[in-house]
Amino acid sequence: MGLISNGTTIFDAGALDSGLAKGSMSLIKKLTASSSGTLSFVHGASGVVLDSTYKEYFFTFKDIHPGTDEVTFRFNFSIDSGSNYNVAKTGTNFYAGHTEGDATGFGSPGSGQQLAQATGTGYVVVGDMGSGNDECLAGYFCLFDPANTTSVKQYMGKSTMYGSNPQSQITYTGGYANTTSAVNAVQFSMSSGNIDSGDICLYGIS
Repeated sequence: MGLISNGTTIFDAGALDSGLAKGSMSLIKKLTASSSGTLSFVHGASGVVLDSTYKEYFFTFKDIHPGTDEVTFRFNFSIDSGSNYNVAKTGTNFYAGHTEGDATGFGSPGSGQQLAQATGTGYVVVGDMGSGNDECLAGYFCLFDPANTTSVKQYMGKSTMYGSNPQSQITYTGGYANTTSAVNAVQFSMSSGNIDSGDICLYGIS
C-alpha cells in the first residue's frame, strides 16, 4: 500500500520514491578532547569545511567531560578564521532539571548567562557540570547559513547532562551572531579548565 500526498507518491510498497529529492548529513570532522583547552573547527584547517557548501552545520557532543568541577560548556564564533573569537551574540537559554533526591527546577538563568550583544562565550549548558568520572554531557548545536553575507547567523542547540548536584538537566539555547560577515570558525570550551574527554563531530546538511 502506497502513501500519496497531494497527488505525489511518497512511499510505494514500503520504499521511498526514487524521484524525490532527499537530503543528506555528511560527516566533515571529528575532534576528540584529551585535556584540551578548546576544540576549534576552522574552515580550511585540517579538512574542516565551514562555508557556503552547506546551508546548515550540525555539531554533536558525545560524553563531554570537564576536567574541573562545576563549570559550564560554552561556544563562540570567529569571522577571521580563528584569529579572534569575539562575534557579538544575542541569545537566550531555558533549562529544566531533576535531582536524584527528586527535586525539580526549571526556568531561565540569570542575566549573566543570557546574551545581549555579548562578544564573550555563549552557553551550550547553563548548569554546573560535574567532573566525576561518570559525569558527562551530550547534545547538539546547529549553525545556519554561516557564509551568508546579508543576514545575521542564527544558532540553536539542545544538551543534556549529569550535573554536579547530582541531577539530570536539559538546556535549550538559541540566538543569533549579529554579523553580516561570514562566520568561518566555531570554538567550544569550558568556563574554567579543560575539556578532559569526549567527542565533537561536525556535519554538513544538504
